[in-house]
Amino acid sequence: MAGVDRTLDSQLFPDVFNASPVGIVVEDLQGQPLFVNPAFCSFLGFTEEEMRGKHCVDFSPAEDAQRDWELFQQLRAGSIDHYQLEKRYFRSDGSLVWGNLTLSLLKTGPAPLVIAMVHDITEKKAAEELLTKQSAELQTSEELLRNFVKNVPAEVAMLDREMRYLQVSDRWCSDFGFDGLNIIGRSHYELFPDLPQRWKEVHRRVLAGETLRADEDQWERASGTRWFYWELRPWMTESGTVGGVLMFGIDVTQRKQMQEALAAMSRKLLEAQEQERARIGRELHDDITQRLVLLALELEQMQLSSGADRPRLEELRQRTMEISQDVQALSHELHSPRLEYLGVIPCMKSWCSEFAERQRIEVEFNNEVSSAVPPDIGLCLFRVLQEGIHNALKHSGVKHVAVHIEESGNEICLCIRDSGRGFDVEAARRGNGLGLASMEERVRLVHGKFAIESKPMGGTAISVHVPLSLESSLHRANGREIPDVNFPAEKEASSF
Repeated sequence: MAGVDRTLDSQLFPDVFNASPVGIVVEDLQGQPLFVNPAFCSFLGFTEEEMRGKHCVDFSPAEDAQRDWELFQQLRAGSIDHYQLEKRYFRSDGSLVWGNLTLSLLKTGPAPLVIAMVHDITEKKAAEELLTKQSAELQTSEELLRNFVKNVPAEVAMLDREMRYLQVSDRWCSDFGFDGLNIIGRSHYELFPDLPQRWKEVHRRVLAGETLRADEDQWERASGTRWFYWELRPWMTESGTVGGVLMFGIDVTQRKQMQEALAAMSRKLLEAQEQERARIGRELHDDITQRLVLLALELEQMQLSSGADRPRLEELRQRTMEISQDVQALSHELHSPRLEYLGVIPCMKSWCSEFAERQRIEVEFNNEVSSAVPPDIGLCLFRVLQEGIHNALKHSGVKHVAVHIEESGNEICLCIRDSGRGFDVEAARRGNGLGLASMEERVRLVHGKFAIESKPMGGTAISVHVPLSLESSLHRANGREIPDVNFPAEKEASSF
């Protein structure tokens, strides 16, 4: 180099050669090492003297050495002036390491030489091999999953993180009217453009790792209403990350239609029962009760106007009035007009007071309801109250019954409790009585929950929880168990 001291220049190469972090070897055209720097010695674990006594092909497995030597021959013949390849090297302890070899021909000086530079890429190759292995395992795992999805006899779909279809079952295609060959790769939102926003939130939560399900979910389609059981869960890659969403569905429309038909029949039977109660109640109140009152008046007049046995007439008149009162009470039991003009809570309180006075027991009534109770729910609660207190009087053996009704959140809760002798609930369910079944059916028809706890000599507690709003009722009726999802107030068609 012009302007540079030749002594300094001659010393510069050995310094760079020895200080380089890259392995460097100077070889002759026979592949025999002449000079080896410390980095290359450290890379393979040999001393410089040990390295000089070996041929370049002695450091590699046979298949790697063969490929290297073929390129070295081309270099020596002048066909190429350099080459590069990744190859394995034996260390002194017999282990294998990877190096990136660059070989160049130096034609300066009296005889050509070869300079080899080797970068240690052992960690890089180990990472690549691990990634290749994981990719192969993932491909196999995903392939097994896709085969399962394709052939399972149910509605199953496999989607990626962008909600694009990776695989669908034949049942999915037939039930939803899709061609399996044309659905792969397409977006779920493209196929269902009117998807409610709340279901996109469900998908987001599943992609975040949650598993969500619903026993019954309604879907309004052009062909009619369909009902499904569904479950959405994330599928995981081999590295443990969420790869997408698995959707499982079972069409329960026929079962739901049968349930609705049975519910409609039960509702009609209860309505017919209420109508018959009302008819009998009116006849008792308007006809028989009035006739008994007239009979009592006639007996009173006879007592005043004749010299007959007045004590006997007074006794008959008292008994007639008692019968009249009992008939009137029975009339109100069957059909109480107070439900219509007082509302359910005052009517229940009034009924408890009259029943307690008539039967000479104590009924403790506590009320914590401030909202108006819909008529159908009010009638349900009133009938459960009547049946529960009648049963307590008949079977408990105690003279005190506690009734508590309260408003909690969006529910109204009724509890009837006694500390009497109790009974075996399961045996009662298997018996011929209709009281328990009637209470349960009434509560079910207003989308409520009915529970009874009792044990011999441990008392009895009946609890009823009924949602006050339509939204809450539909949520419970549909069996949706999706926590923390905000359902819009308006009714929307749902999909999964």
